[in-house]
Amino acid sequence: MESAILALEDGTVFEGRSFGAPAERSGEVVFNTALTGYQEVFTDPSYSGQIVILTNPQIGNYGTSSEDTSPPSPTSKGWCARIF
Repeated sequence: MESAILALEDGTVFEGRSFGAPAERSGEVVFNTALTGYQEVFTDPSYSGQIVILTNPQIGNYGTSSEDTSPPSPTSKGWCARIF
C-alpha cells in the first residue's frame, strides 16, 4: 500500500494508506454511518462527485454480492475507511 493524504479545505490533513488505484481526486467529503449495505453505498448515484468516509469499523466483513450492485460501478470520487 502506498501512502495517501486527505487534505480538507480548512487546512486539516489526514495521513493514511491507499488500497485502490492510484489517483488524485477532489470532491465534497461526506460520511456514511450504516452498519450494513456498504456495497449499495458504493454504487448509489446520490454520492456522485463525493468522497465518502465509512464510519463502521467492520466494512467488508460480509463480502459482496453481484445482486446488490446497481449501477455496475462506483459513482463516487473516493472512499475512506479504516482497514485492519
